[in-house]
Amino acid sequence: MKKALVVLMIIGSNWTFGQAQKGSEAVEKFQKELNAEYASPEKSPLLKEDLAVFTSLDFFPYNPNLQIEARFVRTPNEKVFEMKTSTTRKPLYIKFGEAHFTIDGKALVLNIYQNIELSKKKEYIDYLFLPFSDLTCGKESYIGGRYIDLKIPTTDTIFIDFNTAYNPYCAYNHKYSCPIVPLENDLPVAINAGVKKFHD
Repeated sequence: MKKALVVLMIIGSNWTFGQAQKGSEAVEKFQKELNAEYASPEKSPLLKEDLAVFTSLDFFPYNPNLQIEARFVRTPNEKVFEMKTSTTRKPLYIKFGEAHFTIDGKALVLNIYQNIELSKKKEYIDYLFLPFSDLTCGKESYIGGRYIDLKIPTTDTIFIDFNTAYNPYCAYNHKYSCPIVPLENDLPVAINAGVKKFHD
């Protein structure tokens, strides 16, 4: 149960932005609610000393070109596997599908995953998990990559808004156990959108 609660805390309120919310207003709402979560003593992953001086996360400027309508390819024959994390914890996931899209003329593919434990909970039955890294990692963004929360699409396209990419809780506090971005989800492009690294 404790592990499940950690997973739910990491997801937080972000996953409601996973699909069908487009444009700058949706991104502004995402940023406002994320800042509110991180400013809350009850919800924040921040260390006490960081929370005491926290005012806002640092975001890349809104980039409409990184709101992507990707082609969604379902992968129904995948096997459940243990995803590596920043600790010894190994939660069960399954590759649910692939997102195919282009950025700056480059054809890209990202694997999208489903958490087995969460999929058994009614409120998260359509939740999907997209971890990724890119050329900004270790520079403008967190070295360990970032996450985007999605919902299971009802068509053969899936909306991915990189402006809603957020850091794992481990970027703020090492006590958390966070999924490590799979190597196949390392993008050879710079994703200048979403949350930047917390501090050097």
